[in-house]
Amino acid sequence: MSAYSIGVDLGGTNLRAAAIDENGRQLDRYSIATPNREGSREEIVAGIVALVRGVQERVGAGELRGVGIGVPGYIQMDTGVIVSAANLPFTNFPIRDDVQNRLGIPILLENDANAAALGEHWMGAGRGVNSLFLLTLGTGIGGGIIIDGKVLHGFAGMAGEPGHMTVYPDGNPCGCGNQGCLEKHASATAVVAMARLLGLGDNRITASDVYEMAVAGNGRAKVVFECMGRALGIALANLINLFNFPLYLLSGGPLPAWDMFAPTMFAEVKRRSYTYSRTETKIEKATLGSEAGLYGAAYLPFQRKDTEPSMRLEALQEFNDSR
Repeated sequence: MSAYSIGVDLGGTNLRAAAIDENGRQLDRYSIATPNREGSREEIVAGIVALVRGVQERVGAGELRGVGIGVPGYIQMDTGVIVSAANLPFTNFPIRDDVQNRLGIPILLENDANAAALGEHWMGAGRGVNSLFLLTLGTGIGGGIIIDGKVLHGFAGMAGEPGHMTVYPDGNPCGCGNQGCLEKHASATAVVAMARLLGLGDNRITASDVYEMAVAGNGRAKVVFECMGRALGIALANLINLFNFPLYLLSGGPLPAWDMFAPTMFAEVKRRSYTYSRTETKIEKATLGSEAGLYGAAYLPFQRKDTEPSMRLEALQEFNDSR
């Protein structure tokens, strides 16, 4: 049996783990609902430990390279501390060392959007592409930057946050303190806000409802997605001008509305980016969907086994030898 690792995707709704071998083949997987009550931190950590142990026991013989965990929020990469995480009870919590001490297995952490970008690079739409930018569209807008096959973190671990790029200097105010942020004009939340402003529904309307209206020919709903496309186009043109990557990927819940927002998006990018209009730069849909984070988390031990000092390879060898 080939070497494998275990990827964990810690989400606000579901906690998932999968054993994936070095060829990208899933060997086993399991998921549970994420305990998200106040004070449920211990339950979440215990859930991670139980999932990893269960998956490892079912896979059986083989060389376990380590465990990667994708976590939403701001992580101190050098210390393995979650500084903050939306919808999860973690503040300044040393999750890497806690889980590692309980399991006796090397643990690697990564931001969930970065993990998704890494997953697309390894086994998704970015396979064979060394450098790419992934935008994750949802309630907000996140992202991940892959340069020469590795995640770009920045000095504070906060690189790859396209949701807070300014696309309209005098645009809608954002909770980050800025105004005109991309996610205030192109996220699923923004779609709902624009729809309500245009009288398309009350506080029960969803982005999917707006999409169905647009498909049915509602002119105001179409305008919502044109506005979304324009904001995305401005952001992508800036990213293309800045990075000159060969590939930019979009993922997330609003992707089914691609045909509604993409024409405006592409027109805006072509108008604003000299590079895009004169090269083979590609803007495409990501292909792994919700699996991207699992693949990216599982790829971490394969990618960093020889360079990451916190892996504790000696401890892992003892763990494998004891089985």
